[in-house]
Amino acid sequence: MVVGEKPKILVVDDEPQIARVLKTTLTARGYAIRTTSDGDDALQMIKSWTPDLVITDLRMPNMDGVELCRQLRARSGIPIIVLSVRNEERTKIEALDAGADDYVTKPFSVNELLARVRAALRRVAGTQPPEPDVIEVGHFRIDAQAHTVRLKGRDVRLTPKEFDVLTYLAQHPEKVVTHRALLAAVWGDTSTGQPEYLRVFIAHLRKKLEADDKSPRYITTEPWIGYRFNPEGE
Repeated sequence: MVVGEKPKILVVDDEPQIARVLKTTLTARGYAIRTTSDGDDALQMIKSWTPDLVITDLRMPNMDGVELCRQLRARSGIPIIVLSVRNEERTKIEALDAGADDYVTKPFSVNELLARVRAALRRVAGTQPPEPDVIEVGHFRIDAQAHTVRLKGRDVRLTPKEFDVLTYLAQHPEKVVTHRALLAAVWGDTSTGQPEYLRVFIAHLRKKLEADDKSPRYITTEPWIGYRFNPEGE
């Protein structure tokens, strides 16, 4: 993303009304928008016009959103937000595993979509290495070498596995992290089918981090998908 230029967003959706609404809304917010109705066309367009973000529907003719995510991720780190309907949990997981960064469920609110867009573009604009020794994000300071966590200036005592779970989530702020990705990162590939590990450790983390672990703000659940780390607690 070039400083001073409008962020460029490619919208891929075969529903003309959705594409039109997204183009109008995002253009009004200062983004440079192009649209297409097909994954194959999107890949061709990107060869001559590199977007800073791709928003794609999941169900499209010729090439669906999952395959588009897979092919985009094989050649680039462009952030991808997928649009889905409520009963597409399995397909959303496939898209996230294929490289999508986030998702928005139809029908979606404009404010939610804009928040997801801003979060994705903030990650692109960041210049930090992907795994720094010290992660300072929102209300948190996580020191990987010292194995310490500070939340709003207070020390939080975590077990080694709790620390590993929180660190991985903090490396992907405001982004959906699937159960599979989190299990593989902390327990290894052989544990990806055992989400009960996560429920236990996420519950422990919430008790130590949240003012009210029954209404969590820092680590929120994406039903059937995974978790999202909100470092500002919002």
